[in-house]
Amino acid sequence: MSGTEKSKAHAEQAKGKAKETVGRAVGNERMTAEGQTEQAKGDARQAKEVIKDTFRH
Repeated sequence: MSGTEKSKAHAEQAKGKAKETVGRAVGNERMTAEGQTEQAKGDARQAKEVIKDTFRH
């Protein structure tokens, strides 16, 4: 997995988790949904890189 792509995936996941947690704490449904979306994007990016690595070896 590319180092930069891996770090981007982890950063997106962490940012999304933080946003979701804050959204839940303050009762902001939109922020919670945005956090979940960012986490999903990070998960997808990570999955894409794992698949690329699998076919590369």
